[in-house]
Amino acid sequence: MKRVAFLSYYFPPIGGAGAQRPARFVRYLRDFGWEPVVVTGPGAAEDRWTPRDEALQSEIPADVEVLRVNGPEPAQSGAWATRKERWLGTASPWARWWVEGAVARASSLSRIDLVYAWMSPFESAAAAAQLSRRLAVPWVADLGDPWALDEMMIYPTRWHRRRELRRMRRDLSSAAAVVMSTPEAVRRVRGSIPELEGADVLAIPNGFDAADFEQQVEPRTDGAFRIVHTGYLHTELGLRQRRNMRLKRALGGTAPGVDFLTRSHVYLLQAVRRVLAENPEAAAELEVHLAGVVSDVDREQAAGDAFVRMPGYLPHDRTLELLRTADLLFLPMQDLPPGTRAGIVPGKTYEYLGSGRPILAAVPEGDARDLLDEAGGATLCRPGDVDCLTLAITTQLERFRDGAAIPGPKAGVVARYEYRALVARLAEVFDRAAERRPG
Repeated sequence: MKRVAFLSYYFPPIGGAGAQRPARFVRYLRDFGWEPVVVTGPGAAEDRWTPRDEALQSEIPADVEVLRVNGPEPAQSGAWATRKERWLGTASPWARWWVEGAVARASSLSRIDLVYAWMSPFESAAAAAQLSRRLAVPWVADLGDPWALDEMMIYPTRWHRRRELRRMRRDLSSAAAVVMSTPEAVRRVRGSIPELEGADVLAIPNGFDAADFEQQVEPRTDGAFRIVHTGYLHTELGLRQRRNMRLKRALGGTAPGVDFLTRSHVYLLQAVRRVLAENPEAAAELEVHLAGVVSDVDREQAAGDAFVRMPGYLPHDRTLELLRTADLLFLPMQDLPPGTRAGIVPGKTYEYLGSGRPILAAVPEGDARDLLDEAGGATLCRPGDVDCLTLAITTQLERFRDGAAIPGPKAGVVARYEYRALVARLAEVFDRAAERRPG
């Protein structure tokens, strides 16, 4: 069996969105001829982006070799230090610790055929490239989001965005293959990084694990109509962008016309308030559950809304139970000008589809909208379109009261995004990359 040095800072017992993809890949890679040796952080950090999740940890095979970078892990830079690093382009103490520690921890590995980097953070590219040279094997970059080409990234100026693109080109230039999560991201990378002309650049999306949905879930009997959103809300980012929108656009630090606030619960809550104003008796049955790490700003937006539940971060098994017993799943994304395609599909999209529950998606043009339209079982609105959200909630609530069956997504479309199928594709990328000479 071939061996891959599998670099991923986000890995159980860390949970959250960043750990889902690498955890699933490690779970199934052996079935396709690759033995992962995981190189990760200490796993002790617990903050907004690194919640602890023992349920996800239990799904990793116990005999997988996991090498953890020595601590103590430096704290993330404060606000002023972060601004200085972004303006000057200097690495933070945390980034230096991760790159140097990952390289040192993995340099002594033997019988390694390939290096793989899950590039959250993007600094993992530098670590993987160094390891590729030291171990004399090729490496594969898995970006997920399209880095400097991502409309969700904010830079001080247009010049800083260009500088980050240069760094992206430099760090990826030696990769044997570059994996993105969407076809749109592949298109952007191919069009912007000519150095990758001879490399595999392809999309392997996020997905869902069919094993998570095999056991029957106990039906709810509370009589409530429950709308559920899981994962992060981007309220604070959206409000901050709104305050500085004119300046950022003038300096070129944000993508033209992007609006981050729609990727939050703000417009959903406005729609629910309208539903309740028009239909006051619905207050006894309508609930909105926002499961995930929330900030004070997230809570402020829901202050006074008795229909909102914020249980905080839930372990993965409890999150799945919440999904599978929801009456409507809410999927918001950033807004973009008409004709502009989004470069990402939120990871929660695939578990939403795997649950088979109805979806209310406030999404722009792009791969997420295309996928949901093809799969069916979703109501599609533009981000921030409160009229559309209000009508969709009202319609679904009426169906709920009537006991009408609500069609779910098409099984054949959903099956394409099951993690075992995705890992089979990743293993094929590994097989091709391992035959190449390291760049």
